[in-house]
Amino acid sequence: MDGTMMRFPLTLTPILERCAQLFPTEEIASRRPDGSMHRYTYADFHRRTHALARALLQRGLQRSDRVATFMWNHYAHLESYFAIPCAGGVVHTLNLRLHPDDLAYIINHAGDRWLIIDDVLLPLFEKFRDKINVEGVIVVPYSGASVPSTYIDYEELLRQRQPGAELPVLGEDEAAEMCFTSGTTGKPKGVVYSHRALVLHAFAATMADTLAISQRDIVLPIVPMFHANAWGVPHAATMVGARQIFPGSRLDPESILDLFERERVTMSAGVPTIWLGVLDYLEKDPERAKRLPQMRLLCGGAAAPETLIRKLDKFGFHMIHAWGMTETTPLATVNFIKRGLESSDEDRLYATRSAQGLPGPFVDLRVRARDGIAAWDGKTAGELEIRGPWIAASYFNNSDASDRWTDDGWFRTGDVATIDPNGYVRLTDRVKDLIKSGGEWISSVELESHLMAHPAVREAAVVSVPHPKWLERPLAVIVVREGAKATADELRLHLESKVARWWLPDGYVFVDAIPHTSTGKVFKSELRERYKDWSAET
Repeated sequence: MDGTMMRFPLTLTPILERCAQLFPTEEIASRRPDGSMHRYTYADFHRRTHALARALLQRGLQRSDRVATFMWNHYAHLESYFAIPCAGGVVHTLNLRLHPDDLAYIINHAGDRWLIIDDVLLPLFEKFRDKINVEGVIVVPYSGASVPSTYIDYEELLRQRQPGAELPVLGEDEAAEMCFTSGTTGKPKGVVYSHRALVLHAFAATMADTLAISQRDIVLPIVPMFHANAWGVPHAATMVGARQIFPGSRLDPESILDLFERERVTMSAGVPTIWLGVLDYLEKDPERAKRLPQMRLLCGGAAAPETLIRKLDKFGFHMIHAWGMTETTPLATVNFIKRGLESSDEDRLYATRSAQGLPGPFVDLRVRARDGIAAWDGKTAGELEIRGPWIAASYFNNSDASDRWTDDGWFRTGDVATIDPNGYVRLTDRVKDLIKSGGEWISSVELESHLMAHPAVREAAVVSVPHPKWLERPLAVIVVREGAKATADELRLHLESKVARWWLPDGYVFVDAIPHTSTGKVFKSELRERYKDWSAET
């Protein structure tokens, strides 16, 4: 039918122009490696982002060319987030915590033409430099040191005049960004995000019942910009002109709390490991909390135990639980209390808040159980499947993983979940992390949550170990809080009133630290390998 709406492509370019036109004096601040702060405005950001885009175009950037970034969270990374896709290229964020061999594989598989890298990461780059073939390496003098002459100086590149290189007119379905999965099972797989997906995702992140990012916010994304778009926080914050604070490479609890206090942050985002560290620090110095602003904390990447949400509430933080994946751009669910449920008793409210939340707008979810699609009864578990406008339809140049999509177009997440009658999604485990003991399933996530409710436990991971009779049994790996003590008998007694007796772990191993993946999740495959020969006798 004629006479409906204008055809206006949903691309990142209008977001870039809007922030400078409406909020030119709003600040973007970044912490340097020495602790000092780099500060400039959206007007500065807009000018420099255009300069980078024009420089790449003059160097021959073509549509869909990949430009890799190897950077911490700071102003230059934000410039790359917009300059590369607005010039028609694809910004490819590299996970700096991966093994050098994985990084080389990812760069080669993506076919990156250029690499933009922080000067402080050059020693790591040298470990895989000879294994890749890129056209040029652009070095950001993040530490303030001089850039070696063998590389392109990022600041010098931006200072050069680039007349006549105008930004192209883009289509909303063109590729804008690429990110690879962390590769905990098999080789990392590439996910390509369209302009349309990123713009719709940014809009969703500003809604009151999701992240509610607004122009009045002071936003600090701790979640790395090199993975899953920093959960969409930089795109949304730029779109609404929020003040942005970037922590750089200093992610210890004291440095984070220092930024919270000095910059009066109102919203932050990070994985449970980050918030556990912040909680530990505040419990040792509770007076510090009195100097902090009221904040909301987005938590994702792994399930946050209910006890963490409860304890942070007491320090004036409001934790928002969310869930997503690299393949979902990433926000798929966000937790908020629906009207009518706010009068529930305290235990029910916290139980609801510890779930992964409600599907975001335009996101469809279903649970596939053994006998078909499960009812939303909060009890029937199965693999969570998802579809929507910012859900990946395939992996980049990888046909081997086509079985991750159903015949009718839903993405198989690999997460086991239930959905209750109110629509709240609760993850019970990853498919690969479920423990099948004597033919029955045991949820490692539920056991971990109960264990971390014990006052002496800082972190817990539960993995399967072989058993001659039951095939698999749970083993609990425990990190005890500093100054606290716990025994296996105490933890077993703690669990007995919370789970079925046959769920109780066969053993408790006390360690100084639990290994985590490059994105902050517990590295369970490493723990299973470490304890594959464990037995009650040993």
